[in-house]
Amino acid sequence: VDRSIYPVFCVSAAKDMGVRRMMEFLGNVVPFVNDMPAPVTTDNVEVKPDSNAPLSLYFFKTTVEPHIGEVSYFKVMSGTLTPGVDLDNVTRGLKERIAQLYCVCGGIKSQVDKLCAGDIGATVKLKDVRTGNTLDAKDCDYRFDFIRYPEPKYRRAIRPVTESDAEKLMTILTRMHEEDPTWVVEQSKELKQTILSGQGEFHLRTLKWRVENNDKLPIMFEEPRIPYRETITKAARADYRHKKQSGGAGQFGEVHLIIEPYTEGMPAPDTYKFGSQEFKMSVRDTQEIPLSWGGKLVVHNCIVGGAIDARFIPAIVKGLMDRMEQGPLTGSYARDVRVCIYDGKMHPVDSNEISFRLAGRNAFSEAFRNANPKVLEPIYDVEVMVPGDVMGDVMSDLQGRRAIIMGMESDNGFEKIIAKVPLKEMGSYSTALSSITGGRSAFTMKFASYELVPSDVQDKLLKEYAEKSQADE
Repeated sequence: VDRSIYPVFCVSAAKDMGVRRMMEFLGNVVPFVNDMPAPVTTDNVEVKPDSNAPLSLYFFKTTVEPHIGEVSYFKVMSGTLTPGVDLDNVTRGLKERIAQLYCVCGGIKSQVDKLCAGDIGATVKLKDVRTGNTLDAKDCDYRFDFIRYPEPKYRRAIRPVTESDAEKLMTILTRMHEEDPTWVVEQSKELKQTILSGQGEFHLRTLKWRVENNDKLPIMFEEPRIPYRETITKAARADYRHKKQSGGAGQFGEVHLIIEPYTEGMPAPDTYKFGSQEFKMSVRDTQEIPLSWGGKLVVHNCIVGGAIDARFIPAIVKGLMDRMEQGPLTGSYARDVRVCIYDGKMHPVDSNEISFRLAGRNAFSEAFRNANPKVLEPIYDVEVMVPGDVMGDVMSDLQGRRAIIMGMESDNGFEKIIAKVPLKEMGSYSTALSSITGGRSAFTMKFASYELVPSDVQDKLLKEYAEKSQADE
């Protein structure tokens, strides 16, 4: 009753091994729902399993079955449920009608006419109910949040063997995420890969087996690319003239700009000095663009004397964003850059938006390369729980992965190692840790920040990107 013991049973339903013993234990030993502490809502309200109380359901599992579709499993938290009742999905803000009720025994679904508080049941053909949702009657305002999914520990890029099956694969992966939300699927525009995350190598291999054997779709796992970022470490100046004449109206746009690293709260630009030249800035307009991948692009319009018409500034900003989305060093997203557009030229006939977009893009690229650019890599907070007798081996392995050990502490007979580790080095960590400790350890990882990569790693990345660019050409 006080949850100080958690029995574990080894059971095979398909082979009928251990099932009877577990069911007898549930019937004879496990406390009845009335004996257990009352569950608590997100508003800290205790909800006792009272069949006469307002109706509330908690959905804890979703499966997809052939010829039926989605089967949603729920527990009646309070009240009495009958078929045909209309409920509010308080998690998603939608209305649902429960048309049919079933008690489930393995593959057998028995239709019933009511379920009372404490009962577990299933229903089908709901419009939009997901695992973890709460459905309430009109006179009820409960919301439960029992399930805490662990952070993914193992990532792989996934793709079909035949490229034309990409859409079919995404449909299958979406369905499987509904069944098991710890399979996390992300279509990364940045990495140009579909990234599948899970709890370990075996977890992902299980998904692969099911896709290939149940859905008959051959798939491949690949090493996921790392979402690097690019930034600059000093100020630089550049100008670029885009000029094109090929009969009829031509294209002309010239942009002069200065870029520098951006930090939150820095004062407005005043004067820049490059060699013997000094550039005074007179800020007329400022745009702060928060970037969806983190950081900001700040653009100051410092044009005086109408050198560039104000209507062309948005086109120049688009050109800057083109390069922020594909940095000059490795093609990764750039972040935390401040740009001052201080001069330029235009033509009364040939100047247009595309001309200034290209001029802005190329001027930015040139300045970026001259601003001592650096590559940033994602760093994760990693906590590893290990038995004391293998702690030295685990520490050595982490240090070989460029980890910075932040601390250690004891926790329930285990040693907890707290470290910051680059994502690049965590690709096979789940398998390696299991091998080192004989499966007696566990770890969690969570994104922390972006930090500069070591110079030798940056040189390697630049070389790889240059080779890839040449191959693409």
